[in-house]
Amino acid sequence: MNKVLSTAEIASTWAETGKRKGNLPLGKMFFLAILAGMFIGFGCVSFLTMTANYAGETAIFGKLVGAASFSIGLMLVIFFGAELFTGNCLMPIAVLEKKITVKQLIRNWLVVYGGNAVGSYIFAYILFLSGLFAEDAMKENIIKVAQAKVSMGFTAAVMRGILCNVLVVFALWFQSASPDMGGKVLAIIFPIMIFVFCGYEHSIANMFFLPMGQLMGAEVSTISAWMNNIIPVTIGNIIGGAGVAVGMWWVNLKGNKL
Repeated sequence: MNKVLSTAEIASTWAETGKRKGNLPLGKMFFLAILAGMFIGFGCVSFLTMTANYAGETAIFGKLVGAASFSIGLMLVIFFGAELFTGNCLMPIAVLEKKITVKQLIRNWLVVYGGNAVGSYIFAYILFLSGLFAEDAMKENIIKVAQAKVSMGFTAAVMRGILCNVLVVFALWFQSASPDMGGKVLAIIFPIMIFVFCGYEHSIANMFFLPMGQLMGAEVSTISAWMNNIIPVTIGNIIGGAGVAVGMWWVNLKGNKL
């Protein structure tokens, strides 16, 4: 039976994972990033469906179940080996271990971020054409979500982005410890459920929520979507995710603690 990895072993595993990610060919990297953007879209739709169909006294139940079901997006990313920008904020471990260069890190982040955006926009348009959001409850829900996201303020968006990606990279960190799929699923569900339920902000998810809201008639421009939400949330996601990466490296790998 394979054992659960220790924290130091997980850190070492992520150094090697970062090396692999940093050396991916550009075409493969971009394609895997498009897939990840679409996969996160599946989680977004699941959340919107749950929250649209429960109201009044049952609204909190719909939000809780929707938050849990959102985690399917990260599960798809992990099990298909796709490239997700927020998860790749753990890659500084590989830089600090001298497995890749800063240039390779930036290259990965830029390509993956762009690919995630393309995948998210494609998925939003597919959902628009499907007619599934034509139902009044779904349409009203996505419009409400999109308009709220561009109205929260720059500082709030950054802070919520930090809180979100701390939990996202914890989910990735925890699942790395498990040798089997069941353990990985359980490790992913709870951190992701918490970040969604608490209203933290995920830049790639918002690349679906905001264009989908625009397509359904939300009073959101492309400029406001990016300047008021996606860019500040991205800044927060980087701070939160890379902060965890540096901290975990310092605690577990600096000075060869393995």
